[in-house]
Amino acid sequence: MNVLALGPLQVGDPLLTAGVVVLVLVAITVWQMVEIVDAYNRGALTIFGEYRKLLEPGLNIVPPFVSRVYTFDMRTQTLDVPRQEAITRDNSPVTADAVVYIRVMDAKRAFLEVENYQRAVSNLAQTTLRAVIGDMELDDTLSRREMINERIRTELDEPTDEWGIRVESVEVREVTPSKGVTGAMEQQTSAERKRRAMILEAQGERRSAVERAEGNKQSEIIRAQGEKQSQILEAQGDSISTVLRAKSAESMGERAVIDKGMETLAEIGRSDSTTFVLPQELTSMVGRYGKHLSGSDVSVDGQQLDSLEFDEETRELIGLDDIAEIIGEIEQTEMDVEAMEQEAQAIKEGQDIGMQTESSTTTTNVTPNSDSGDQSGSEQ
Repeated sequence: MNVLALGPLQVGDPLLTAGVVVLVLVAITVWQMVEIVDAYNRGALTIFGEYRKLLEPGLNIVPPFVSRVYTFDMRTQTLDVPRQEAITRDNSPVTADAVVYIRVMDAKRAFLEVENYQRAVSNLAQTTLRAVIGDMELDDTLSRREMINERIRTELDEPTDEWGIRVESVEVREVTPSKGVTGAMEQQTSAERKRRAMILEAQGERRSAVERAEGNKQSEIIRAQGEKQSQILEAQGDSISTVLRAKSAESMGERAVIDKGMETLAEIGRSDSTTFVLPQELTSMVGRYGKHLSGSDVSVDGQQLDSLEFDEETRELIGLDDIAEIIGEIEQTEMDVEAMEQEAQAIKEGQDIGMQTESSTTTTNVTPNSDSGDQSGSEQ
């Protein structure tokens, strides 16, 4: 058989074969000796099955052929908890699923203490989820998700700490009651809403009735106050009218007395008698009204009164103008009496004593009394 020659060596040469084998063995050995660990991983090194150390991220040299490296992801990992069926404390069947967030804190313990930490944590989370829901009532499982999450995380903390795993968070994604329970809950919700609507309607009617009653009460109070005020004003009007009528009647009565007195004086003046009799009422009113005449010389307590002026309505009401005329007539009458006395005295002195004519005169003094208004007439 012909052999191909390759320089000094030829194909099929035992030395060449041995060299190739050695080269392959060196390459494999180098490959086995070099272990590259990623930055987010840690490696557990075992030699002949015995744990030696954790390999840090980067290039690591390990014994070839007798070493094995188990890598662990040190980042936060997400584990899905499959849907679980559970019965609540009030015997309501529900189904629930969750998500668990874990992180490897100690790769050595995760390697030595548990076979597969991810599967172990998932199974533990499933049993814990069923236990927590079984301890709660249906309404709490539907409304208190935060409490369920906290209880599951607390229950998982203790066993997972022994494995070098930390449970960072647990989130229950969905809690679903059975169809029968869902229908009953819908009926309950509908009845509750109807009940609240009826309560609100009743409260609205009650409040409306109260408001109407308050309005009627205020209206009655205002009406009563108006009637009371009207009666007070009417009574005051009647009182003022009565007083005015009484004053008017008094004034008219006084004027009637004065008119009657003047008529009497006129009749006396036309007679031959020289004696004048003035009624007490006439002298009293003359004295009383004399105080208000302009320029009156009547004094009280040693002080002369100030003259007062009245408006036309008051002068007409009290008959002040008539009183002035009456006073004028009285003064004229007094002047006539004095003339008659002088004439009688002259006759007496010029004739005999037997021819004496007896004469008598009468004077009237008016003294006003400011306190009581009573006057007295004196006759001579």
